[in-house]
Amino acid sequence: MVQQSRPSPQSSGPSGGYVGKHARSGSGNGSKAAAIPPPAKQRGFSSAGARDRRSYAAIDLGTNNCRLLIAKPSADGFIVVDAFSRIVRLGEGLASSGRISDAAIDRAIAALSVCADKLRRRHVTLARSVATEACRRASNGSEFIQRVYRETGIALDIISAQEEARLAVLGCHALLEPGDGPALIFDIGGGSTELVLVDAHGDGAPHIVDWVSAPWGVVSLTESEAFDHDDPAERLAAYGRMRARVSEAFLPLARRLPLDAQGIRLLGTSGTVTTLASLHLNLPRYDRQVIDGLIVPCDAMRAISDRLSGMALAERQQLPCIGTERADLVVAGCAILESILDIWPAERLGVADRGIREGILRGLMDRDGRAM
Repeated sequence: MVQQSRPSPQSSGPSGGYVGKHARSGSGNGSKAAAIPPPAKQRGFSSAGARDRRSYAAIDLGTNNCRLLIAKPSADGFIVVDAFSRIVRLGEGLASSGRISDAAIDRAIAALSVCADKLRRRHVTLARSVATEACRRASNGSEFIQRVYRETGIALDIISAQEEARLAVLGCHALLEPGDGPALIFDIGGGSTELVLVDAHGDGAPHIVDWVSAPWGVVSLTESEAFDHDDPAERLAAYGRMRARVSEAFLPLARRLPLDAQGIRLLGTSGTVTTLASLHLNLPRYDRQVIDGLIVPCDAMRAISDRLSGMALAERQQLPCIGTERADLVVAGCAILESILDIWPAERLGVADRGIREGILRGLMDRDGRAM
């Protein structure tokens, strides 16, 4: 039986992180960062054999995607033994109805059933499964969680925005460029965007200084704007309204940011940044090995955002690494990204194809190691 882990009270808010290697500075078309670092020293593991026998899993059910990662600890981090990702659009129509729709529930349960099967086949001994903004907002969020457990055996934990931010930082901060200046880490989700200001020096774990969760993600922001996609003027006007809406939500944190600081750094984890980074490199198809840890000039990301926001939907659908599933959402992601660059004018953006799931896995392995 899979043990379903829930967070301890001490881990309910943004705090701390794990020691790990940092990204290498890059310029031009981008440079690669280090591989996934180890979890905090594997205290309590009596032998490598005992450690290798244990499999851990993390499920992140977001407003747009359902993602699973199964891994085993290794000497230099962890080894991924299985993964799964499917767009389920759990938050589709949520803004207008206040509820998760029956169709969205069916899509999510179908995806989670695949996850449950993988947990059994991979003999996972410890798992943590979380749900985020869509379930936090929906009036039937708790009812949905109960149905998921009845039909799949997966116990979803509806985490706070604060915990979501903490896990994202925990999972990707190792890709920050080296330096002594303050850093902003962000996660553009389907229903919300988390911005986290961290103080990271040398090889130590980053200290979370400030954070905000804005109620705009690629799904919620897209659904906030109804316009004629074939009209260039309408597309431009809608993009401007998206930018204004997000900027207003970021304003409380923007007023507190140390904008006079030197050597500021920026790291993003989301489908938006990985997609735009793929377009920056003109990749014919998405390649995680190339994208995870890439350092891209912020001006290049702005230029791509500007180009995408002016395209018709059919044009975006033809672009590699976007396709029909993301074509309608990527513009909202661009609006959010540009609004982040407005308030945190870093020269380069670190791109992470890792985040909440990796943060969960590190927490599970560390806690299990201490207990053994």
